[in-house]
Amino acid sequence: MRIVAKEEGKVSDAVVRRLPRYYRYVRELMRNGVTRVSSAELSKRMGLTASQIRQDFNCFGGFGQQGYGYNVEELYEQLTRILGLDEQYNTIIIGAGNIGQAIANYTDFEKDGFILQALFDINPRLIGLAIRGIEIRDIDELGAFVQQHPIDIAIIATPRAKAQEVADMVVRYGIKAIWNFAPVDIVVPSDVVIENVHLSDSLYTLSYKIKELRSDPD
Repeated sequence: MRIVAKEEGKVSDAVVRRLPRYYRYVRELMRNGVTRVSSAELSKRMGLTASQIRQDFNCFGGFGQQGYGYNVEELYEQLTRILGLDEQYNTIIIGAGNIGQAIANYTDFEKDGFILQALFDINPRLIGLAIRGIEIRDIDELGAFVQQHPIDIAIIATPRAKAQEVADMVVRYGIKAIWNFAPVDIVVPSDVVIENVHLSDSLYTLSYKIKELRSDPD
């Protein structure tokens, strides 16, 4: 049985952003042959309190037993369903430069159900080439391709100046989810979901932590 949020749409963004971490840790436990885990044990691994973990899971109805903890296989299956990773998603990449090619070459995404269908670019030197057997097409072919191949997610890996224009284009073609790697926050209609990934943010955070570490007298 699929567990869903107690009140549809009421799960906070903070909880949602912790779900992939839970999934990764529980998947690691599965691979290591662990069959049962408590919230206290999870808290040590994740740097969260046991209470926080229980509260987060309770947003989806809860799936542990008091005094027993969590069955790891069941927890993994429930997190897989909650995250929608029990389904497949057809994806395209727009921008076949360094970042676009790196994403295309990362085969673990396909193992999780994110199936790359095509790449698009405006650079004539790239058009016609293939990455893992997947052709890089002219961006002018995007509309016709999407009409013939239903696409769930558009991955944008273009320069900053082109990102919003490309986003407007994929929205116009009916794509409802965007994963944006361009160094700018893209604006989309309310019925389109978007994740803006700023690689520099993590690097800047690391820089701050290094500075704090160096300034700590202890």
